[in-house]
Amino acid sequence: MRLNSYIYYNDIQQILSQLEQSNETVRSYQTTPMGRLRISSMVGFGEQILLPLLDEFSALYPEIVLDVSLTDQLSTLGRDDVDIAIRGGYAPNERVLAIRLMDNGFIPVASPCYLKKHGTPNNAMELKQHNGLYFKAPTGPTPWLCNMDGQWHDVSGPAVAISNSGSWLAKKACNGEGILMSTRWALAPYIDSGKLQQLHFEHELAITQNANMAVYLLYQKQRYLVPKVKAVVDFLVQRIKTENEQ
Repeated sequence: MRLNSYIYYNDIQQILSQLEQSNETVRSYQTTPMGRLRISSMVGFGEQILLPLLDEFSALYPEIVLDVSLTDQLSTLGRDDVDIAIRGGYAPNERVLAIRLMDNGFIPVASPCYLKKHGTPNNAMELKQHNGLYFKAPTGPTPWLCNMDGQWHDVSGPAVAISNSGSWLAKKACNGEGILMSTRWALAPYIDSGKLQQLHFEHELAITQNANMAVYLLYQKQRYLVPKVKAVVDFLVQRIKTENEQ
């Protein structure tokens, strides 16, 4: 009986949420962007790229109240009371619109002091002998994979640190504690400053056998009719996608 009541309660909550979204669509039709805008984003992307852009967005649309959650846990649009979500990985299977914003491929890096002390690996297989700093995704630590002659090989070295904090792992890499694989956009400031340098091999590394890794902006089709949602979708697509295609 309790299980049935729990299921009934969840169903009612989803229906009420859908009704509220429908009412909001009607209320906001042909009005200026305003109200509470709920955004969910993965942590690293949110801190480094999204939040600075949202500061600009707030200046353009002062009547919109931003409600931003940074989490690496997946959000289900509609069920989790989110207007838009930004996620890295593959195009989602759920019934939402997904706009590819930018590449989300991982690259290997190390600090000059680490390479001076431990030597620079000449090929991907030598990575097995090097200290590894591993990003922890919701599914677990991301491995180091390499495709050689049509065969995938796990070339992960012994772990010295595992975390879902990309900035902490990057700091440890800068301190010479190991080799790190992370996204190019996250590592760009460290590479540009010379604190880290990218490692290049004949056979490229990856964290998955699926090559279609990207950062996606997700929203429900009907929510685009709401001015505040349309405003933020158009703004982020213009600023992120367009700039990365140049």
